[in-house]
Amino acid sequence: MSTRWLPSIVDHVQPGGWAIAHCKQHFLADSNGVLFPREWLKKQDIEVIAEHGIGHFDGDSIYLLEIDQPIELADFSWQSLRQFMLQGDADMFRLLSYAAQIGTWSREHRYCGSCATAMEQVANERAMQCPRCDLRHYPRLSPSMIVLVTRGDEILLARSPRFVTGVYSTLAGFVEAGESVEQCVAREVMEEVGVSVKNIEYLGSQGWPFPHSLMLGFHAEYAAGDIVMQPEEIEDAQWFDVHDLPPLPAGRSIARYLIDVYVARRLGMPEPVLPG
Repeated sequence: MSTRWLPSIVDHVQPGGWAIAHCKQHFLADSNGVLFPREWLKKQDIEVIAEHGIGHFDGDSIYLLEIDQPIELADFSWQSLRQFMLQGDADMFRLLSYAAQIGTWSREHRYCGSCATAMEQVANERAMQCPRCDLRHYPRLSPSMIVLVTRGDEILLARSPRFVTGVYSTLAGFVEAGESVEQCVAREVMEEVGVSVKNIEYLGSQGWPFPHSLMLGFHAEYAAGDIVMQPEEIEDAQWFDVHDLPPLPAGRSIARYLIDVYVARRLGMPEPVLPG
């Protein structure tokens, strides 16, 4: 595991360091990337609603500036977290994934949900606390599952209306309160394509470019049932032979990893490593 990016609590009162500007799952970037001299960035025409010291990258202190609204600067653009996931720099994606989670959390907890008082950062702890009623909030994660369902040399892939045209992927969904992740796998597969599964196997996890999300990856074997697609969620679902697959998700995604692992197993090839 690379140590270029080390998340930690850094005192945001101290001057200096590098800063990232984040707003609604997007980052300010120029031709050199997303890291800017912190003092320079704070002098730009931006409304900072929260600032957090989030760790060290290549030994330098990194700070997050959560911006109220995107700003327009000459030769700058706003890029989505998903774009960075596909660019191939695993360490930078880990940094930005963490920054996006902290930024979203700080944006959503500026005021107490119990008494509406402005929240305050807790010193030396990643927490926001209400000075009036002492309610405390920590960054949260929403676990979700993603699963590849297989039947011998066949894999079950589906399309959402939100996907890139022609691309098929694995099935996914959020864990509901009170259920295990394995129960979520069985429920979501049944809801989305109408089949039951067995022998559920955990393969790995990946931070996902969606607020609060941690994607837990599984493989499951087909047990019974015919494909019945969930209206408005699934526009097509089919069994595909491992020798004749449709266009697949990006190579750095956990969805593609689940597919590649199974294909490698069936064809007697070396198994890939989950990126990042």
